[in-house]
Amino acid sequence: MQDSIFLKIIRREIPATIEFEDDEVIAIHDINPVAPIHILIIPKKLIPTANDIQPEDAPLVGKMFLVAKQIAAAKGLSERGYRLVMNVGKDGGQTVYHIHLHLIGGKALPFATA
Repeated sequence: MQDSIFLKIIRREIPATIEFEDDEVIAIHDINPVAPIHILIIPKKLIPTANDIQPEDAPLVGKMFLVAKQIAAAKGLSERGYRLVMNVGKDGGQTVYHIHLHLIGGKALPFATA
């Protein structure tokens, strides 16, 4: 499998606006935001899709949600609300095959269906 754009960002081969980073997770601003706040929470371990998550990845995936919660609180989104989205596969809208959680907020978001 070819390197994902996210691995290139993690290695600093491609610039990004980093909101959070530790040894396991990086959070960056989306370059095509759909709301005033649109941050991608990405594990540093390459997991192509949610279908590829293994039982041993559970702590890492859980950490992605905790990082999202922490960023949402820091951005003042906790009270009004925000959306967390993970697209899976082509029909699910996934364009980068390296799992990532979209944190979207800062305005009222319409209910979306397929």
